[in-house]
Amino acid sequence: MPAAEHTVISVLRGAADWLSRRGVDAPQRSAELLLGHVLGLDRLQLYLAHDRPLDEVERGAMRALLVRRGDGEPVAYLLGSWSFRGHELAVDRAVLVPRPETEALVDIALELAPVGARVVDLGTGSGAIALALAIERPDLAVTAVDVSENALAVARRNAAALGVEARVTFARGSWWEALDASGGAGEPGFDLVVSNPPYVDPDSPELAADVRAFEPPLALFAERGDPASCYRAIVAGLPRHLRPGGAVVLETGVGASAPALGVLQQSEVLTAVELRRDVAGIDRYLVARRAVEAPG
Repeated sequence: MPAAEHTVISVLRGAADWLSRRGVDAPQRSAELLLGHVLGLDRLQLYLAHDRPLDEVERGAMRALLVRRGDGEPVAYLLGSWSFRGHELAVDRAVLVPRPETEALVDIALELAPVGARVVDLGTGSGAIALALAIERPDLAVTAVDVSENALAVARRNAAALGVEARVTFARGSWWEALDASGGAGEPGFDLVVSNPPYVDPDSPELAADVRAFEPPLALFAERGDPASCYRAIVAGLPRHLRPGGAVVLETGVGASAPALGVLQQSEVLTAVELRRDVAGIDRYLVARRAVEAPG
């Protein structure tokens, strides 16, 4: 390719075409994000600078990113960050890429959290849910739990970057393990429990190949043949940790929604259990309350 053709618009077109031939999802958007990252420009600025030439260093950086994207690596990992409810979060392969449907889980949580509530986010990953709640509701006291120290390191970094590290407590452990070990076995202390737990069967043929190849298995997969296994672990700890009248909001998905709903419906402490759909009409959000015991 002649040097004169190495402009923003020609590189964008060539990159999108190459990614399309590789079968990459949304090739044009991927090309825009990657070139914008290399040049430090947003989408509008890219097109305003359509005739700007790229030097060899810039072309080399773009080629390296394209190869990785062509192999299926998520754009978010290539950029090192992703937007969630307008908050920019650092992400790497220790955490899931935050999804748009999880943004609506935060809406439900905000609706159900009373003023001054204590909230726990189980399996926090990048901290997307916990940090959005802390940012959008400064009155909330948020605890973020994850079994992965690498994931917690990402979440802590995000909390600091977003200025809410003083209002979010981090704990390492599998589900309720860390809270039980720190003396959480006394009176239930949380008004709201939120989580987007692993619910994909490792043998599921429906999981996208790039997700399976690059996103952390620990955050994706339930026990083989039991997509509700993590919901069972969460529900088991509710009597110890969720106050009477408190709410629980859990994300779920295809293949897991029905068994997960059954786990909540079978709980002796939960009432008003419902399964809400996302904007695509998929059963996505499990919502319930802990029953308030009648006076003896």
